[in-house]
Amino acid sequence: MTNWQPDPSQLRRPAYLSLAEQFSRAIQQGDLPNGARLPTHRRLAEDLHLSVQTVSRAYDELIRRGLISGEIGRGSFVQTQAKEPATPYLPERLGELIDLSILKPVCEQIHLDRMREAFGWLADNLPATAALSFRPNTVFPRHRKVAADWLASCGIVVSPLNISITNGATAAMTVAIMGAVPPGCTMAAEAISHHTLTPLCSYLGIHLEGLPIDDEGMIPEALDEACRSGVIRAVFLQPSVINPTATLMGAERRAALAEVARRHDLAIIENDILGPLVEGRAPPMAAFAPERTIYITSFTKITVPGLRIAYLTAPDRYISAVTNRHLVTNWMATPAIAEIATRWVEDGTAKALVQWQRDALLKRHAIADEKLSGLDYHCHPQSLHIWLKLPQGHTENGFVSQARLRGVAIAPGLSFRTTPDSDHPAVRISLGSTSESELRAGLGIIASLCLGNPEALVHAI
Repeated sequence: MTNWQPDPSQLRRPAYLSLAEQFSRAIQQGDLPNGARLPTHRRLAEDLHLSVQTVSRAYDELIRRGLISGEIGRGSFVQTQAKEPATPYLPERLGELIDLSILKPVCEQIHLDRMREAFGWLADNLPATAALSFRPNTVFPRHRKVAADWLASCGIVVSPLNISITNGATAAMTVAIMGAVPPGCTMAAEAISHHTLTPLCSYLGIHLEGLPIDDEGMIPEALDEACRSGVIRAVFLQPSVINPTATLMGAERRAALAEVARRHDLAIIENDILGPLVEGRAPPMAAFAPERTIYITSFTKITVPGLRIAYLTAPDRYISAVTNRHLVTNWMATPAIAEIATRWVEDGTAKALVQWQRDALLKRHAIADEKLSGLDYHCHPQSLHIWLKLPQGHTENGFVSQARLRGVAIAPGLSFRTTPDSDHPAVRISLGSTSESELRAGLGIIASLCLGNPEALVHAI
């Protein structure tokens, strides 16, 4: 047992998070070495005059950050060699495996042709600033004006001065979270959200609180209760189909969440990377709460994966923080790729590819309807994936493993959960990551597994 003890006089609300921060600093400073055994929940609660529940939440937070481990019957121990999270998708395609694990748009020869044509045009038209300048404000003013036009098609009106151009949505997400949520603070998110969100918040020293969802996404009352129970600085939302459950949030729900955010002065970070692809959707959260919403949309999932450009908009209160974080983490987006994005918006190529994708997805969803008939899954006509709830008796890891043995890769629901609370076992299945024939075969295998015995397969040796 270590001699180090947390200081009760330094505890602040919420107490569990403040306590976790004290342990975190002690571990980082070496006061608690790797392998050190921590006090039991009850003993520490008595020493600090806290409830056992508060101490348990603090230990759970330390486990989430990868700083301690809990061993049944032995106690809790410092574990500074944290395990890196596993990705829900395969890092590379292997052999004859049908890969339905990675989220991609449908791609055919037309996409390669358009990119080759774009690079040919770029060879003759690359501006000197794009090749020779180090200054973002020299390179991007024209691109920001064109971005404002594209954002209008996404449902928001914004000044070019409030737009940052980034190398895809992942960079934009990182910049947005860093700009709105200081280290040590708490951000709320849907209980099932972006697979990079949990590790990203861990790396940034941000507490992530997953909140209950329903068929429209985050429940406003849950967000309000979380804000009343503790200090929430921001909320991360994916209201338009790109979320793992492929749900579309209605206008009334968006307005209710905007009102909760306004009441508690939260920043809203909205990930809307499908942008204009989704027909008939309500206006973005940024239209309901423009004064506090950092909005992200991109081209990689709706045109061509290689067009790694995203548009990030920030209201005046966050624009300096977002701009500074972008400078120190990325400096600026790749100018040559930004040139292609701007040209495609101006000449209509981007809009045409969005319509092409919309039509292609209708065919993919028809295949899913045929092969998964009778199973419990959720999708949207413009979703790039489906969310399949597993029949009773199946576990996610077991199901994913059996599918892999049958030659199909899919993503387990666990990869997208932001809360340790258990949810109905489910898997995410990408519809655009392979050919129609492979998709049909892969979905057939998945359907047969759902209808079969959930007992784990025995490996021959």
